[in-house]
Amino acid sequence: MPSQHPEEIGYGYVIERYVTRKDPGRARYLVLKSGRFLRPEWPHAERFAHHLIDDSVTITDAELEALLGYEWRSRLTAAWLIGVGRRATFRERLGDLLLAGEFCFSGGAYCFALARFGTHADAEILTAYLEHYLPRTDLRYDQPAALGALLRLDAHLGTHRADRFTQPGGLWEQWVNALAHLRDHPAFAPVACHRRTDLQCDFANGWTRP
Repeated sequence: MPSQHPEEIGYGYVIERYVTRKDPGRARYLVLKSGRFLRPEWPHAERFAHHLIDDSVTITDAELEALLGYEWRSRLTAAWLIGVGRRATFRERLGDLLLAGEFCFSGGAYCFALARFGTHADAEILTAYLEHYLPRTDLRYDQPAALGALLRLDAHLGTHRADRFTQPGGLWEQWVNALAHLRDHPAFAPVACHRRTDLQCDFANGWTRP
């Protein structure tokens, strides 16, 4: 998918307003990428959450499209704003971007947004992604985020789509075991992937740790 700077379509301000704004002290996209807002020791989580929630309400669909049409920083930020605001009209757009796998870092945000939408259609997109990318044991893309999001949707919808990926000897185990240093690593256990998605969605619900 071609990349286009928002300036070219009259939305040059969206980068500074939503992506690189200091929130607090560091650019928003860096905070989102690092996941520090989910850490109990980070003192700015509540303020960061309020700002993100406010922007998820006020940003327009046209501004979101301008961000999604650019590079990974703007796409990551846009996907978080879409997920927090549950802008489900962007489902197909995010699904296309996820499956395309063009940029690093932004795919996990697409998975978060799909988990937030919470429907069977979102689970189908995540299933299609895992079917395509788990057999590619040479690619380290957004497989953990996609599995975590699918596990959350299974729990929410009462389905079992992830079972065929996580069964012993299944595609998930094969993908993890393809790199020796990932084998038996606790961060790559399905329950850990699920937990990370749960924390993200809890955060988006306005929940912050005490």
